Amino acid sequence: AVVRQIPRSHVLTYGDVARLAGRPTSARRVGYALSALRDPEVPWWRVVNARGQISPRSGDLLGACELDQRARLLQEGVAIDDDGRIDLARY
Repeated sequence: AVVRQIPRSHVLTYGDVARLAGRPTSARRVGYALSALRDPEVPWWRVVNARGQISPRSGDLLGACELDQRARLLQEGVAIDDDGRIDLARY
């Protein structure tokens, strides 16, 4: 429910989502839940790690999921710098 509410062109960290869901120590569980997600209506691509980067997915050997997430964020106007970071204060 928290991830569904993230506005277009904004991001939250896994920790932000966990806190807003009332589970402040469950950032890792948020990642697990999103990796198992099968609902295309949930904007999973708007959740990044605490460094403002796209986290690699286990089993994504060719990086297709990371590339998809990056493309979706860029399409929404979220800037990603040369080091692969998103300015969390801005977005």
